[in-house]
Amino acid sequence: MRRFFAAVILAAICLSLCGCHGSKGPDAFVMPEEFDASRDYEITFWAKNDTNVNQTRIYEKAIDDFEKLYPNITVKLKLYTDYSRIYNDVITNISTNTTPNVCITYPDHIATYKTGTNVVVPLDSLFDDPEYGLGGSEVRFDSPKKEEIIPQFLGECVLDGNYYAIPFMRSTEACYVNKTFVEKLGYTLPDELTWDFVWEVSEVATKKSADGTYALNGQKVMIPFIYKSTDNMMIQMLRQKGAGYSTEDGDILIFNDTTKELLRTVAEHAESGAFSTFQISSYPANFLNAGQCVFAIDSTAGATWMGSDAPLADISEENFVEFETEVLPIPQFDPADPKMISQGPSVCVFNKSDPQEVLASWLFAQYLLTDGVQIAYSQTEGYVPVTSKARETKEYAEYLADIGKDTDLHYEVKIKASKLLLDHVDETFVTPVFNGSASLRSASGQMIENVTKSVRRHETVDESYYDKLFDDITALYRLDSLSADMAGREELGRLPTASKVLIASLCTAWAVIIALFLAERIKKRRKGK
Repeated sequence: MRRFFAAVILAAICLSLCGCHGSKGPDAFVMPEEFDASRDYEITFWAKNDTNVNQTRIYEKAIDDFEKLYPNITVKLKLYTDYSRIYNDVITNISTNTTPNVCITYPDHIATYKTGTNVVVPLDSLFDDPEYGLGGSEVRFDSPKKEEIIPQFLGECVLDGNYYAIPFMRSTEACYVNKTFVEKLGYTLPDELTWDFVWEVSEVATKKSADGTYALNGQKVMIPFIYKSTDNMMIQMLRQKGAGYSTEDGDILIFNDTTKELLRTVAEHAESGAFSTFQISSYPANFLNAGQCVFAIDSTAGATWMGSDAPLADISEENFVEFETEVLPIPQFDPADPKMISQGPSVCVFNKSDPQEVLASWLFAQYLLTDGVQIAYSQTEGYVPVTSKARETKEYAEYLADIGKDTDLHYEVKIKASKLLLDHVDETFVTPVFNGSASLRSASGQMIENVTKSVRRHETVDESYYDKLFDDITALYRLDSLSADMAGREELGRLPTASKVLIASLCTAWAVIIALFLAERIKKRRKGK
């Protein structure tokens, strides 16, 4: 038994050594003294693209132009249809140390990536390096200086006191309005929308004629108000109301009386048929363009899908309805103190065992901030460049000035959407970023989705419903485990397999020790008898 006990302990020690080996991530990145241009590098770049082939061409041109400047760096592009797929693949690849080199993503996602050891490179030393940093002397292209990146957008990339990303493009949300319908209903469209105005007009638009069609459009379908991202809807309404969402440290504040008040309003208008969401109905643009919607709220990055002359659309030509499209900021509770969300992709660099490879990756990531890339990409949608350098170019000024010149590059709705953000940068905000903030974001929109579905199903929506909803959402998104005192348990759940085997083996060893001890005690007792 002593030999068996010794064997168990020895096995536990061996497993501990094996468990430690390979479980640690790469060493923290240290900036090389210079870039080794004598070596060849192959780096991977993961990016997102929908159906806009122009964006793909811009990525490909940027890579081609960059490789001409750095012939020893090869960039492999991998495209995804949405950011959630990028997020899931990165999380999967962290455990095998096969993350991409450069990735377009969101700060909420980076907060989760960086919980791994040295997974994402903090960019402070790279930003400030005089040779290879922003505007560096050894960079082979016209790189913007740090102070030429819009401060609000650069500030969004700070996590735990360090820069972990650079902004790539920025957008906000806009309300795309069928102005023709608003005036047909007897209203004058204001320069600044309020929630009361949107709800009132939407309710009037639900009226039907004797034949069962809607009086406003003469069709059998009419959803006056459709919101694409209910996550943003709840977040912005809470911010406008001055109500809690979360703290910078990750404390969850969203389950409050103001949230219930907002959900009651949503329920009221969802029940009447005045309101719906993208998840429930479909893309707001499809209904807007078919004359089946009055107010469609979507990202300014979705502007080319909106309006009678939209160059990108998901409905057939015969279903289009002619109307005048207006692009306005999202509705406000207090138009004198407007608040709207700032959103858009950022770029992070993943750490590798070779600092030279990381530096090569940083050079490419930095190239995405050059004027040519920034202006070209912003022209594909209602994005705006993230650098003052690009914005102040003659090329970008001429692009904005030629609004409405055609229905493609200078599509009026798209440029109006861009100007909306340019005019309201100081009124934008971002939500706190922490490990789990992506879950909180999803939870905020899910409450609106659930309430809307419930009233459509004629379920009882009362005080007890909201209490249960809060509990259900908390459990669904594990929000009760996001507080600071649960961080350690979350880290345990994310341990590498080898570490989990180590813990299991140690537990087994202790179980054997206890079993041996009890067996010895029983044996002695029997001998005593």
